[in-house]
Parts: sequence; C-alpha cells; structure tokens
Amino acid sequence: MKGTFQRKYLGIPYALYLLVFVILPLVVIVSYAFTDSNGKPGIGNLLNFFTDPNTLGTLVYSLVLAFVTTLICLLIAYPVGYLLAMSSIRSKGAILMLMIMPMWINFTLRITALKELLTMFEGNLAFHPFMNSVIGMTYDFLPFMILPIYNQISRIDKSLLEAAADLGADPTQAFIRVMLPLSMPGVISGISMVFLPAMTNYVVLDMLYNSTYIMGSLIGSYFSAYDWHGGSMISLILLIMICLFTLLAGKDESQGNVRGGSVL
Repeated sequence: MKGTFQRKYLGIPYALYLLVFVILPLVVIVSYAFTDSNGKPGIGNLLNFFTDPNTLGTLVYSLVLAFVTTLICLLIAYPVGYLLAMSSIRSKGAILMLMIMPMWINFTLRITALKELLTMFEGNLAFHPFMNSVIGMTYDFLPFMILPIYNQISRIDKSLLEAAADLGADPTQAFIRVMLPLSMPGVISGISMVFLPAMTNYVVLDMLYNSTYIMGSLIGSYFSAYDWHGGSMISLILLIMICLFTLLAGKDESQGNVRGGSVL
C-alpha cells in the first residue's frame, strides 16, 4: 500500500512538467491560431494559409528539400550501416563512433566549417541555394540515419541469410527477401529523424546564404513581424503534419516488425 502511494506521487513532477511546458503552450498556440488581431475567433488564419501562394510555395519547397535530403541520407546511410553491421572487424564500434562524433560538436561550428569548404569549391554560395541547402542538411542529419539502420541490422540473426542460401536464394534474393524487410524498422526510424527536422531547420539555409524560406523560417518571420496569429496557425498545421507522419511511420514500423517476426 505504501509503495503504491509513493509511486502515485512520483508522477506529480512529470505531470506538472507536461502541464507547464507542453499543454499550456499548446493551448496558447491554438488560441492565437483561431483568433485575429482583434481577438475575434474564426478560421481566417487557416483560410489564409491555404489561399496564400507564398505559404503554399514555402510548404512545397520545404517538402521537396526534406524529401531530397532524406533520400540522399538513406542512399548513403543504408550501405554504410549494412556494411558496418555485417562486417567482422573488431573496431566497428570505433568506426561508428567516428561517424556520430560530429553530433557532439556545436551545430554552428559544423555548419560554419562546411560553409568554408563550400566557398572554396563553389565560390559564391548564393548561386547554388538549393544544392547548398541539401548538402548542409545531409551533412547535419546523416548520423541520425546511419545509427538506427546500423542498430536494426545488428540485431538481425545472420543465420537467416545462411538459411536463405541453403534454400537456393542467391545473395541478391536473400537481401531483398530477408535483410531488407527485417531492416525496415530502422529505415523508417531514420526517415522520421531526418525528414521532419529538415522541413524546419532554417538555420542551415541562413548560414549558407540561402534566402529561400522553409517552414521554420516562415514561422519565424511571422513572429518577428508580431503576427502571432498567423505564425501560430502555421505552427499548428505543421504540428498536425508531423503528428500524422509520426503515426504513419509508427504504423509502418510495427508492420515491419510483424513481417520480421513472420520471417523469423
């Protein structure tokens, strides 16, 4: 009885934290999103978002940038994670540490160093805004794609590939029918960790002399202009998109685990 009483009250600090730093700010954002500058409730901010070509263009640009960045990260990270997880070298932990070590360095310093390298090779960075943005995003988020893929492949029983070979499958068939389905939870997790931040991380664009807005910079511009109502509506729409994407990714990941269990 005493233990139950103590466990009940141990959750109070976490409940207070959620109330103060999650629920209340969300209530403020919703209240601003559905009111105008005069405090009158309505859906004018929502209609403005879907009728303003600037906001829709920013949304499309953000989605394209995030998609290209995620695709490049996946094409680089999967072979790296696969080869590292399947190799028998003893220093794979040290190699993985070298890959994720840039995450420990200050973000501004890393992007500044990348900017200097791009300046050496490209000259004026303003001539290649989209390409520089993709390079900067890929450089920043690549470790977040490598790590979950590596961890997922490392947990796969390697004897399954041997069993597939015994049943007549060549290496390509064994990879497509066994390895790829079992590694999909790691792939989906990596996509979620790269795609969503790439839509909003406008600091990379600003530091690489890209004047094009993405969703994060668009929201910042609204709040900088003291239009909290329009900025709150865009933030709320982006939050809903992120929640839907996360739910779909979680559903696909659970289905991948079920498929993995059926293979096992």
